[in-house]
Amino acid sequence: MAEGRHPRTQGNEDPEGESPVVGSSRPRMLGILGPGLIAGASDDDPSGIATYSQAGAQYGYGLAWTLVLTYPLMTAVQMISARIGRTTGHGIAGILRRFYPNWLLQVLVFLLVSANTINLGADLGAMAEAFVLVVPGPPKWLLIVFFATICVYAQVFLQYTRYVAVLKWLTLALFAYFAALLTTHIDAKALWLGLVWPRLEWSSTYLTTVVALFGTTISPYLFFWQAAQEVEDIHAYRRRHSLNHSPQQGGPALHRIEIDTLVGMAFSNLVALAIVITTAATLNKQGIMDIQTSAQAAEALRPIAGEFAFLVFAFGIIGTGLLAVPVLAGSAAYALGEARKWPVGFSRKWQEAKAFYGTVALATLVGMILNFTEIDPIKALYWSAVINGVAAVPVLITMMLIGRRSDILGTFTLGRTLTILGWFATGLMGVTVLAMVFVS
Repeated sequence: MAEGRHPRTQGNEDPEGESPVVGSSRPRMLGILGPGLIAGASDDDPSGIATYSQAGAQYGYGLAWTLVLTYPLMTAVQMISARIGRTTGHGIAGILRRFYPNWLLQVLVFLLVSANTINLGADLGAMAEAFVLVVPGPPKWLLIVFFATICVYAQVFLQYTRYVAVLKWLTLALFAYFAALLTTHIDAKALWLGLVWPRLEWSSTYLTTVVALFGTTISPYLFFWQAAQEVEDIHAYRRRHSLNHSPQQGGPALHRIEIDTLVGMAFSNLVALAIVITTAATLNKQGIMDIQTSAQAAEALRPIAGEFAFLVFAFGIIGTGLLAVPVLAGSAAYALGEARKWPVGFSRKWQEAKAFYGTVALATLVGMILNFTEIDPIKALYWSAVINGVAAVPVLITMMLIGRRSDILGTFTLGRTLTILGWFATGLMGVTVLAMVFVS
C-alpha cells in the first residue's frame, strides 16, 4: 500500500508510544482509541437503533441480558480481527485470498457486499426520515441524496487523518441516547432482573428478536473494517510495521488493541442498552410495542418522554448514520478490493485506488437507489440481517482457524481466553442462524 494522502512523517504521534521503535512517551487515550471505537460506534447505526428500540418496546427490560452476554463475545471477535490486521499487514479478505479456497472468499465477499449495501441504503432512508421529523419541509429524496453525497465525499476526498478524526467525533452523537435515558423513569428492579435473569420464551416473535439483537451486535462488516483499519494505521505511522516483521512492537500494539476494543465495544453496548431501557421505560410502559424503524421510535417518544428526548433521539439517528454509512461502504470496498488484488485503502489518493473508491461510491449509490424502488425497507433490513447472520458463521470459523495458525500469525497466535470466547461467539452465531431458519 502506498503512502498516499497521509504521509508517514515523524510528526505523527503513534498511539503505540510505548514501542521501542517509536519512543517512550505514554500515549493519550484519544490516540489509543481508533479502529475499535469507530467499529463499536458504527454498530449502533439507524438499523441497529430500530432493532434495540423494538426489543425495548416489545419486551420491556426482558432482553437487556443479551447485551451483557454479547459484550465479551463481540469484544473477543473484534480483538481477533484487529490482531489479524496488525500482525499480518493484510485485511481478512487478503488473508482468505492467500490461504483459503477462492470459492470461499468469493461467496463471503458477495454476501458481505450485498448485506452492507442493503444496510447502508436503509440507514440513508432512516437518516432522511429523522431529519424530516425535526425539520419538516425538505423532500425525503433530496435528503437521501444529500447524506449519500456527504458520505462519499468524506471518504474519497478527505485526508486520511482528517477522515478518521471526523469518524471519531461522530461517535459523540451516540451520547444523545444517554441524554434521552436521563429523561425517563426507570423501574430499577425490572431492569436488574432483565440484566441478570433471562426471561426466555419459545415463540417465533421472541426468537426473531433475539436473533436480530445478536446479528446486529456481532456483524461481519465490523470484522473486515477493524482489521483493515489496523492495516491502514500501519501505513499511517512511519515507524510502525506489521508484527510479523517487527515482533518487538507486539507488546504495545496488542495492549493498544485491547484498550481500544474494550472501550469501543463497551461504548457500543452501553448505547444499545440505553436505547432498550429508554424505549422499555416509555413505549412499552404505554403499551406501544410495534416499532419497525428508528424514526418511528423517535416519533413515538415525543408525546411520552417529551420534546427533548424526541430531539436527541432523532439527531442521534442522523449522527450515527453519518458514521455507519462510510463504515459499511468502506468495509465492502476493503473486502472486494483485497479479493480482486486491487490497491486499497483510504490512505491512498483516489487516483491511486480508483476501483477501491469506485466501490465505495457504487455501494453508496446502489443503497441510495434502493430507497426509490418498490422494495419494502423493513423486509430489506430483515434480509440484510439474514445475510449477515449467514456470513458471520463461516467468517468466524475461518478467523478462529487463522488465529491458531503460526504460519499466518507467527508468534502472535491466539491465547486461551480469546480462543474460548471466539469459539463461543461462533457457536452462538451458528445457533442464531439455525433459529432464523427455524422461526422463518
